[in-house]
Amino acid sequence: MTKEFQQPASSGHSATDQTSMDSKAKSKHAAVRNRHQEILEIIGESGFASIQALADHFGVTPQTIRRDLNTLSDSGMVLRFHGGAGLSVSTENVDYADRKVLFLPEKKRIALMTANHIPTRASLFINIGTTTEEVAKNLFSHERLRVITNNLNVAKILADHSNVEVIVAGGLVRQRDCGIVGEAASDFIRQFKVDYGIIGISGIDLDGTLLDFDYREVRTARAIIENSRKVFLVADHSKIGRNAMVRLGSIEEIDALFTDRQPPGELVEVLNRAEVELHVADSEEV
Repeated sequence: MTKEFQQPASSGHSATDQTSMDSKAKSKHAAVRNRHQEILEIIGESGFASIQALADHFGVTPQTIRRDLNTLSDSGMVLRFHGGAGLSVSTENVDYADRKVLFLPEKKRIALMTANHIPTRASLFINIGTTTEEVAKNLFSHERLRVITNNLNVAKILADHSNVEVIVAGGLVRQRDCGIVGEAASDFIRQFKVDYGIIGISGIDLDGTLLDFDYREVRTARAIIENSRKVFLVADHSKIGRNAMVRLGSIEEIDALFTDRQPPGELVEVLNRAEVELHVADSEEV
């Protein structure tokens, strides 16, 4: 008697089906991420946006917008109000983990463009920031660079590359982003005079004021500006017009601004008067 073998029961999903499901999930996640970024831009421009106005703008339900705003509020990116959301407070920055992924494609384009303006055999300061970390990732092909940093993430990125000598400032390590701050860090920076200072910023007012959240970080950034022959400011478009509490200085003190979108005319006028070079990633070959 021949014994019949039964085929194992189908799981209901073929490999093709699973691939299709994964693709749809990724597409949905990208759509949500893009909507979050656009919501931040809308709120940044107007200061406040209602749930209904956002729902009409995106063609989604108010419930979807509520979920979006709750997510952005939990991350500290917006302040949630009845019926909508407004600008985040000026005293506290977005969490580092969120900043690493926020506008990441834009930061990558800015970083590549900035690195292309750094010659070989140069000396650099690189300060705290997710955009400056992206710049560090694009310096591997440069020869004989010397980098001084108060950012342990930058040091880690560059430490394994024989073309780059890394010098790390001493001071208090800020746990949330591995930045080194305090008087010791500022004093260390002042011992050097380098070719290029690459700095990030939390906010740029339309009158050219540079703003940040931590006065200790500002003191180190000031030391970098004062001890660099050229200063490159790297900032994605979300930083322009963004509010923060601590004044770092004026955009007139830098030599070039690297960003991903053309700034508002008011800020462009300030840049032109101060003869600050403007480099926009989307309009340049990078």
